[in-house]
Amino acid sequence: MSVKIAVAAPFKHMRKERLQRSEFVFYIAIDRKWMNKEQANQLLDRARSEGLIEVDGGAIRPLFDVAEVSIPLGFKPTSDVLAAAESPYEELIGRITAATGKPPQEVVAELHRVVTDQFDGNLRVEAAVVILAKKYGVAFEDKLPALERSVAKKR
Repeated sequence: MSVKIAVAAPFKHMRKERLQRSEFVFYIAIDRKWMNKEQANQLLDRARSEGLIEVDGGAIRPLFDVAEVSIPLGFKPTSDVLAAAESPYEELIGRITAATGKPPQEVVAELHRVVTDQFDGNLRVEAAVVILAKKYGVAFEDKLPALERSVAKKR
C-alpha cells in the first residue's frame, strides 16, 4: 500500500492527472527528500510492474483513482517500496498453504500434478495455481491481472 501512496503523492500535491518523469522524480527526490533520484526511478519501475502507472512517452499517468488515496500526515515511504514484490504466483501459494495447512512443498507438488496429470504439461503454473486456489476456496481474483502480466512477459 505504501507504494500506491508514494506514487499518488506527487499527483495529489501538484493536482495533475499526468506528470513528466522529471516532475515525478523531482517531487520524490528533491522536493520531499524521500529518496535519491535513482531510487525514485526504481519506485516508478516498481509501480509500473504492479500496474499502478502507465508510462506513455515521458508522461506518467496513474491507473488508479488518486483522489481515493489518503496520504497520512508525515508520510515517508520506507525502503520496502523499492523491494521487489513477491510474485503473484508465490503469494497465491502462500494463501493456499495458509488455508489448507499444507506445507508449501506439498502445495507446489500438487500444483505440478495438476499440470502433468490433468493437462499433459500443457498448462502454465500461473493457471494451475488459480485452479488450486479455486479448489480450496482461496481468493485469487485480485492476483489475476498480475498473473496475466507475468504470463505475457514469458511469451
